[in-house]
Amino acid sequence: MQEANILEYAEKALDYGVMGILILMSVVTLWLFIERMMFYKSVRIEDYEYRDNLELDLTDNIGVLSAIGTNAPYVGLLGTVVGIMITFYTMGDVGAVDAKKIMIGLALALKATAMGLIVAMPAIVAYTIALRKIERVLTKYDVNEEAKTR
Repeated sequence: MQEANILEYAEKALDYGVMGILILMSVVTLWLFIERMMFYKSVRIEDYEYRDNLELDLTDNIGVLSAIGTNAPYVGLLGTVVGIMITFYTMGDVGAVDAKKIMIGLALALKATAMGLIVAMPAIVAYTIALRKIERVLTKYDVNEEAKTR
């Protein structure tokens, strides 16, 4: 009986832990995307003497968007694997096979993978949009610099 309570706590900790990390990743993605878009809108290329300094400012925090988009599915997969392990451990500990409990346990475990993908896809889209904005601003800088030399 006490082992069942421990397993319930483990399932809840895993569920809240993985989901909490994924929600945090989602919030960070949204925050960084909004911050970057506001910066790109307000950047004044005339204030930059060197292209490299402009590029450094434009690419701040872009790696974080990429890292979140790349790693969110793995965080979800980790939650799924651990959830399935807990389900199988519970089945083995009880000794009886209850299909309903197995299916519920597996469905809850797969929820983590789905959440990981739901976080990753917008992060990759945000990263791609930010890269395109960076390219546009740098091209405008290059065109302005070329016009100055004429």
